[in-house]
Amino acid sequence: MSGCGRFGKLANGKRKKCDIVIRIIKSKDSLMAKPVPAVQPIELDCAADDIALQMTRWLSHLRAERRLSPKTSEAYSRDLRQCLVFLCEHWGTRVTLARFAALEARDVRAFMAMRRADEIGSRSLMRALAGLRSFGRFLEREGKGKVGALSAIRAPKIGKSLPKPIQVAAAKRFVDADERAGETRDPWIWARDAAAMALLYGSGLRISEALGLKRRDVPLPGAGDVLIVNGKGNKTRMVPVLQNVLTLIQDYVAMCPHPLPPEGPIFVGARGGPLSPRIIQLTMERLRGALGVPDSATPHALRHSFATHLLTRGGDLRAIQELLGHASLSTTQIYTGIDTERLLEVYKTAHPRA
Repeated sequence: MSGCGRFGKLANGKRKKCDIVIRIIKSKDSLMAKPVPAVQPIELDCAADDIALQMTRWLSHLRAERRLSPKTSEAYSRDLRQCLVFLCEHWGTRVTLARFAALEARDVRAFMAMRRADEIGSRSLMRALAGLRSFGRFLEREGKGKVGALSAIRAPKIGKSLPKPIQVAAAKRFVDADERAGETRDPWIWARDAAAMALLYGSGLRISEALGLKRRDVPLPGAGDVLIVNGKGNKTRMVPVLQNVLTLIQDYVAMCPHPLPPEGPIFVGARGGPLSPRIIQLTMERLRGALGVPDSATPHALRHSFATHLLTRGGDLRAIQELLGHASLSTTQIYTGIDTERLLEVYKTAHPRA
């Protein structure tokens, strides 16, 4: 499944081999967010009721208006709680809204130093600072005070530690069910895992996006060539899907012993419930030794390989950005390991005044 040439068949007219035509859903109905569960009132032993109330309102704002993913909202909430616990101990008293608004830069640095002492990585520290700044901006918009100290702190530097792409030949073997023929598990499980990994590599999906697909979302072979994917922040996009990937999925569906209703998940576990991402991770861990690939070969590395292999074969950077569901082109630049010269080349080629 080199995949590169197949994408060209999606476009009409004269296109380069690896040009990708991507359409983003614009209709109001398709972009409508799913209902967001209400945030329960927060009670904090380390903070006064006024700041707990604002924290509850802030989390509702993140989910309903900012449409952040549940995992991001949970991480921000956890980071703010940890900061409030630290400040309570640091100041020797419960944190009030007025006291938090008067936060000083040295208090923030002390919190970051405490987290660093717990061997927290730079990426987690940067996320914690981003969450605190988000809460500070929310308080300012609500007229509850301006936490200027948060903007005075520099975010920690983060190295570019992205998954290394898997070689094309190895990626093909990961999605081959025959590679697991010697295992004692049921053949339908081999077929399921091969189909799921084929989606990660063939369409560049996140593992949560692939396992979140409903059966009705996946067309039969020959009946369609796109998937409607619900990505981060409930953002919907359309991505091409190869016919041989659809065939692998259909083979798995035909073998699966559990009912797969249209409104239910297409990938299910051994007992018929939703498939856990950990199962696919463990599958790749077992296959790594047999295939002789490094530990960096993870489900997310298949998505990374999708983007890298398209790019090295002349795929358009902007189209790859849309396929991956990235909001910013700079994210795609880092994700696919493009150097600055390549980005400038794209800029000079595309910009009318360059």
